[in-house]
Amino acid sequence: MKLQIIDIAIVVSYLILMVLIGWYYKNKAKQNKESYLMGGKKLPWYMLGLSDASDMFDISGTMWMISLCFVYGMKSIWIPWLWPVFNQVFNMMFLSKWLRRSNANTGAEWLATRFGLVGTGVKASHNIVVAFAIISCLGFLAYGFVGLGKFIEVFVPWDLVKAYIPFNVPPQYVAHFYGIIFTLFAMFYSILGGMHSIVIGDFIKYIIMTIGCVAIAIIAFLHLRENNFELNVPKGWFDPFFGWKLDLDWSNIVPAANQKIEDDGFGLFSIFFMMMLFKGVFASLAGPSPSYDMQKVLSTKSPKEASKMTGFVSLVLLPVRYSMIIGLTALALLYFDQMGLSAGGATDFERILPAAINTFLPVGILGLVLTGLLGAFMGTFSGTLNAAQAYIVNDVYLKYVNPTASTKKIIRMNYLVGIIVVVVGVILGFFAKDVNSILQWIVGALYGGYIASNMLKWYWWRFNANGFFWGMASGIAAALVFPFLFDGILPLYVWPLLFVISLLGCLIGTYAAPATDKEILKSFYTTVKPWGFWQPIHDLVKVEEPNFQPNKRFGLDMFNVSLGMIAQCCLTLLPMYLVMWMKLPLMVVIAILFVIVLILKRTWWNKLEN
Repeated sequence: MKLQIIDIAIVVSYLILMVLIGWYYKNKAKQNKESYLMGGKKLPWYMLGLSDASDMFDISGTMWMISLCFVYGMKSIWIPWLWPVFNQVFNMMFLSKWLRRSNANTGAEWLATRFGLVGTGVKASHNIVVAFAIISCLGFLAYGFVGLGKFIEVFVPWDLVKAYIPFNVPPQYVAHFYGIIFTLFAMFYSILGGMHSIVIGDFIKYIIMTIGCVAIAIIAFLHLRENNFELNVPKGWFDPFFGWKLDLDWSNIVPAANQKIEDDGFGLFSIFFMMMLFKGVFASLAGPSPSYDMQKVLSTKSPKEASKMTGFVSLVLLPVRYSMIIGLTALALLYFDQMGLSAGGATDFERILPAAINTFLPVGILGLVLTGLLGAFMGTFSGTLNAAQAYIVNDVYLKYVNPTASTKKIIRMNYLVGIIVVVVGVILGFFAKDVNSILQWIVGALYGGYIASNMLKWYWWRFNANGFFWGMASGIAAALVFPFLFDGILPLYVWPLLFVISLLGCLIGTYAAPATDKEILKSFYTTVKPWGFWQPIHDLVKVEEPNFQPNKRFGLDMFNVSLGMIAQCCLTLLPMYLVMWMKLPLMVVIAILFVIVLILKRTWWNKLEN
């Protein structure tokens, strides 16, 4: 199917609307730095939650999850724990409110509330977080821009466009050309309007995406009903639970799926699952990484709203996203031979998303879904750009270059930094085919070294800035070397060794320098109120404030986290069972969700502090 006039009109109208939103919020964003980067910390929690959910609804991630759903069936709900997807539950229950209580504008600025502004390792810890954030943002911008271009190329063949372009574009750069066009739109509204325009733009995109996802689910349901809800899949495909091994045999159906399972390294699924859970818990305890997710938490009005915002993300993201995922998966399973996914003897399951959209969606719905996916790119792009601007302007320019800059200069610097970051991201994107492995390696290394340091900073009073720096540095260095030492081994399986090395760096660095100033620790402890190993600081606080009450919610928080993870799995399965019309599992999932909601209303919602 080719794009029709109405589809093109929907896409063009959306792009024009984004430009108008940026222009409309231009003056509001100019009021001050906080208004530009954080929306003045006055935006409603539900709008920030929708925006955060929209930023997570990216094209490449959705393509990956559809390919997983096709091959692994209902068991695919566990594989996103690699990220880990349940970090939102930890944030919802306690970490978001801890983070928001700091009243910082970025993750690097937050370090000052924990370690102070002077002392051994303070400057190094600040710099390594800023470097981590900026390099990560540049990597995501580069690959997001190229991924979008390749996606658009499927629907807008270059032969239809090149006659209207006054210059020649070599075939190998067509995807880059498309990427630049849509990047410019995203850059315009996010740089001009700041956080205000980003959140409103994300809200509009979420509405469009929801309509598109529901339409896909309905179309798939109707096709499945015509086939009596029967799919040619291996035994165990419909079961989310698993044994020691995966035990999905595609040999007589789609043999290439067996090869994908082998290439992925997920055959011994119990070991894989345990490693995901082990890594995921520690990663979640570390809190949000310094990206758009953290910026949305810091932009909320209060700690209470920060908790509500992160809880809202899963509620509005998972059912909608998985409606699309299971819908397109079902269509691909029903009509696999018509999809044209095989070329040169290989099958590319990640092409299911564009192929199914192009084949099965009617006029109008196709335009809405394309607009939603385009908006998904623009939302992720603008959120990532905003985070990069925040770190460069707030933690480099205002800290080291011009601490007394006027509001006018700060806003101009945000414009300049935004343009430079986009240009660098696009340039990296042009070399994506050549530096893909290197850039992914660097980003992976950065995240590998992130967890131990950022976990200990919350829960252990003696941990200091020197330990933070050496923990991150040793973890990153180890992760850079590991690909050479463990070539061909799934990185998840060597992660425990990486974690131990990073943890040793934390401990050695911590005890190689004096403890953080007691006044800073007391201020942090009384403001953020974390639980953990804070007894010496608690005793000092009690001397000055005899009525101070420590945080005794560890047991309750962990109980709520357990319920939240179960609820998150149920929210994922709900649309899958609904589209497949698996009535008994659907009723069980609804019943479990109902009970969990009633419990969390009493153990979490009613206990949120202002």
